Amino acid sequence: MLFSRTQHRSSLQRVLIHPIRLLSTVAISLALLPPCQLQPAETTIHISDPMSPPTWALLQRELLRSHLPACKEYFARYFDERGYLECVERWGGADGPDDAIEAVNHWPILHLLGGSDEIYEMYSKAWEGHLRQYTEAKTTHVPFARDGMYYKEFPVMMDWVHNGEGLIMFNLKGLSDPNPANFQKRVRRFAGLYLGEDPGAPNYDPEHKIIRSMFNGSRGPLMRNTTSVDWAGDPIEIKHRFRRGDRSYEEMLARFKDYVDIIGDHPQNLLATSLALNAYMLAHENKYKDWLLEYVDAWVERTRSNDNLIPSKIGLDGKIGGPEGKWYSGVYGWGFSVVIPRNGVVAHRNTHYMAIMGFGNAFLLTGNQRYVDVWRNLLAAVNANGKLVDGKLMVPRMYGDDGWYAYEEGLYDFGTRWIYYWSMDRRDLESVPKDDWFAFLEGQDPDFPVRALQADFETIRHRVQESRADPTTPDTRISDNVDDYNPVTTDTLLKLMLGGMPPRFGGPLHCRVRYFDPKNTRPGLPADVAALVQKMTAEETTLTLVNVSPTTARTLIVQGGAYGEHQCNEVAISGQIVRIDQPFFKVTLAPGAGTQMVIRMRRYANQPTLMRPWDRNRAIDQ
Repeated sequence: MLFSRTQHRSSLQRVLIHPIRLLSTVAISLALLPPCQLQPAETTIHISDPMSPPTWALLQRELLRSHLPACKEYFARYFDERGYLECVERWGGADGPDDAIEAVNHWPILHLLGGSDEIYEMYSKAWEGHLRQYTEAKTTHVPFARDGMYYKEFPVMMDWVHNGEGLIMFNLKGLSDPNPANFQKRVRRFAGLYLGEDPGAPNYDPEHKIIRSMFNGSRGPLMRNTTSVDWAGDPIEIKHRFRRGDRSYEEMLARFKDYVDIIGDHPQNLLATSLALNAYMLAHENKYKDWLLEYVDAWVERTRSNDNLIPSKIGLDGKIGGPEGKWYSGVYGWGFSVVIPRNGVVAHRNTHYMAIMGFGNAFLLTGNQRYVDVWRNLLAAVNANGKLVDGKLMVPRMYGDDGWYAYEEGLYDFGTRWIYYWSMDRRDLESVPKDDWFAFLEGQDPDFPVRALQADFETIRHRVQESRADPTTPDTRISDNVDDYNPVTTDTLLKLMLGGMPPRFGGPLHCRVRYFDPKNTRPGLPADVAALVQKMTAEETTLTLVNVSPTTARTLIVQGGAYGEHQCNEVAISGQIVRIDQPFFKVTLAPGAGTQMVIRMRRYANQPTLMRPWDRNRAIDQ
């Protein structure tokens, strides 16, 4: 069989035609367009070998389908016709705007996997509704939210534990469709709050490369210590009203009595880099990338100079530890332990771990392993303080005036899965705790896909059942009450279909492959197609695709990475090699056909983009 690379524009030089021997069931068509960063060559692999639908494939397709009626029932139960969540609207760390929009967490992932377009319509309606709802909602006692809890469609000022939670859905929304003008305006506006583009929100100090307060947002940074009211919100009747949470408003205030020291930078502010990442992926405007790397690099240096321990307090002068020189101080710092009033239990609330997503954002842009090294070195620095107690290794999780404390059995291992996923270094795999998915990828648990998919059906059934039994009314329901009934469960699908890590803290999607439906110009697998990532190494991804329909052919696009960051070099099918050398390629599956392929790729070789394959074509044509 002959390949031909044909001229698309007069400026294209002639190229040679090479004979290549292929399987009789695999045919390739190639039309090479002019060299351009936006425009890949179009490669199509035709698969006609029959494959009896595996159990995992049938379960996968049915799980995608089963979500829709559950989501429609849930949405009708808890949202009104405007997209407002039917609940008591409040500001605060215990219950606030971020919890309201978390009610549709995971819905963008479901849609980009191939879930119904109705999923996209519902979660988009919830997003628009909650923006209006919490712009209209005002406080009486919290001074900075008296004119609305949202301003310019963004939280007025809050910590990134909560800002990040409130942006989980939005930061993934562009994977469904990045093109609506309003979406792009918001992405740039939100990023501009941290690039110094909004004079009313001087969150970032470019001289010292810090975000100036833990409380920051569309009204800028809060440059005073916080009070319990800032965190707890306005007074409210609680007793005999709500099903969970504090027993009284006084108890709620007591919970936040130690939440005071927020002036200066904290590593959780690194989550703000996801805003700049999203903005950069729209059109590759360098200012967003430059700011992101500048800010992350500042934290890399601070961590290195602090014996590889990321400091939880940076003063307004940019110095580690603030005025008192205590690198571990501040709210949510290494030494932040508080008493929970309702039970007297001491809670250790050190949120330095959220910073890993900021380093991951820099890694996504650069592919530079030094951003992974930061976390690898941090874990080693903490674990170096372990000690044997009664023959057991005890390792600290906290650090205060008297040194390390809060020892727990076993190594401190937060982020080891991310380290391995980003590095694909076998030595890093040794540090990962027992994980059924990783065991499956290593060929040690072949039953994992079926077992995990079956469990997800039970999760949906249980959440629908619990929602139907929910006795709350809108005036006895706080916003996060409904989160437990959200029927969307996508972690298993994401791992199996995309070889992806479930996003954390409002960060981007990290995955090995993703899919598009070119016929319907939408993300996700087309109807009847199932996909299983069976193995991943630093250079290869083993993927099985199957069309479970016995009557209808299907066509899909396979892309390297969520944002085209991985370059697909070639595809091996039964020992035959198909040259790709682009971020994505097309596959057609005859009725009932399927195959296993090995995609050889260069990971993080391309700048990530939200542009879809057909958008790249359109950009060239214009």
